[in-house]
Amino acid sequence: MKQTIRSMLVTASALLVVAACTDPTVAPKSSVSSANIFAEEGSYKAFLAKIYGGLALSGQQGPAGNSDISGLDEGFSQYMRLWWQMEELPTDEAVIAWNDGPLVELNTQIWSSSNSFLGSMYYRIYFQVGLANQFLRETTEGKLADRNVSAATKAEIVKYRAEARFLRAYSYWHAMDLFGPVPLVKETDEIGKTPPAQAARADIYNYVVTELNALRNDLPAAGTAEYGRVDQGAVAMLLAKVYLNAGVYSGTTHYPDALAEASKVIAGPYKLDPNFRRMFSADNNTSPEIIFAIEQDGDHIQTWGGMTFLIHASVGANMNSSDYGIDGGWWGVRTKPSLAALYPNGGGPTSPDKRSSFFTLDGFSGSATSITDYQAGVGSPKYTNVTSTGAQGKNSTFVDTDFPVFRLADAYLIYAEAVARGAGGSRPTALGYINALRDRAYGNTNGRIADAAMTSAFILDERARELFWEGTRRTDLIRYAQYSTAGIWQWKGNVQAGKVTEAFRDLYPLPASELVANPKLKQNAGY
Repeated sequence: MKQTIRSMLVTASALLVVAACTDPTVAPKSSVSSANIFAEEGSYKAFLAKIYGGLALSGQQGPAGNSDISGLDEGFSQYMRLWWQMEELPTDEAVIAWNDGPLVELNTQIWSSSNSFLGSMYYRIYFQVGLANQFLRETTEGKLADRNVSAATKAEIVKYRAEARFLRAYSYWHAMDLFGPVPLVKETDEIGKTPPAQAARADIYNYVVTELNALRNDLPAAGTAEYGRVDQGAVAMLLAKVYLNAGVYSGTTHYPDALAEASKVIAGPYKLDPNFRRMFSADNNTSPEIIFAIEQDGDHIQTWGGMTFLIHASVGANMNSSDYGIDGGWWGVRTKPSLAALYPNGGGPTSPDKRSSFFTLDGFSGSATSITDYQAGVGSPKYTNVTSTGAQGKNSTFVDTDFPVFRLADAYLIYAEAVARGAGGSRPTALGYINALRDRAYGNTNGRIADAAMTSAFILDERARELFWEGTRRTDLIRYAQYSTAGIWQWKGNVQAGKVTEAFRDLYPLPASELVANPKLKQNAGY
């Protein structure tokens, strides 16, 4: 797919640039029409590549220039970077030292509807939705027949359409998770007539679940898709995560469904990677554990967002940047002491849990006594641009390390949590999954727990130990009612010692600019 993206993106972009992100029903503007862009049958795959590329790239000209959306510096506005910040910075797992006002608000849970990072995330989501909708409009049976598309290409387009629907559902999952009630715009909606109506959060949830179940069988079997593209394993994994949080999204829990979907993932061809570090290294595309990843390539997929941001920003102080395969640290992201405290011996070099062995304590205070002082906290270069065998990435500025969106360990933890919450399944099996993760972490059986210790509260902590900085923490804490009105960590509520915040913080506000553009929208309570 890296080859597909870099060789075909320019062809697709002429058709796909969305002119007005504030209204996802407005048709894209282009001097190229569907009548000529699809003269080459390879354009369909190029169009699909652009949708995948929307998760990794920020515009049409490389790291800076001709951004897909406006209103924020292009590097700041990349999809994965925004999503990661929404999920990690307001929690007990991360803090960023840069004194950009909107970032400080994310660190402290004091944002407003004018926060430019929140607005850019909203528009990134709807840019993706707009691309998927346009692709589906252009690949109906009628349009393919009118263009005399070959039977072989038509057969491929069935799969392409399922991939586009998956990617749209994936973005709608982010929309309902972050913002709650949002517009639900589909390819069948009339373009440009009226602003889109706001849908209830439960309706978005039902739509995502229905879509994923409907498209599943049009995708390749689990583990058989080209790397970086989705298959039935990715569908099961996304459904497991959506069902796990169904009580938040719809008001009704669906833990048995989460367990069932996690079981499908576990029964697939994926294996726990015996080398934990490889999954966060420049050759993580070789890991048998990763189910779906957002691809990076130092030579061909270049952006100041994504993994380039995450790897550079987590290096600074006395860290040697070349040890992490980069040309310099940005002195930005580190952890809060509450995360380090979840590991034995504070997660330092003597910790038997080697998931924490990447913490670099020298030169750091160990406590985030200041937001803007990078060394006030715990350094945590989890991701590197170095392969698992020690080779440097191809480019020391733009990295090769892919972002692991879904991996098998998460399916193990979802199964175990569902069991602990009384959803059925097998407790011995769930305990075996937990201990398999801990055996890998400790390198022996010393970290194993007994059945009595396998509570839902334990699993929340284990999710942090296993999955920290993988974009899950905010969603996990909200599911456990530990994000706003409970749970204390440094700088929560803009107080150094931390304090509880208002319950309405469980949802981000809709962007103020969007409320002006679309009078059908109602702001989330509290903003």
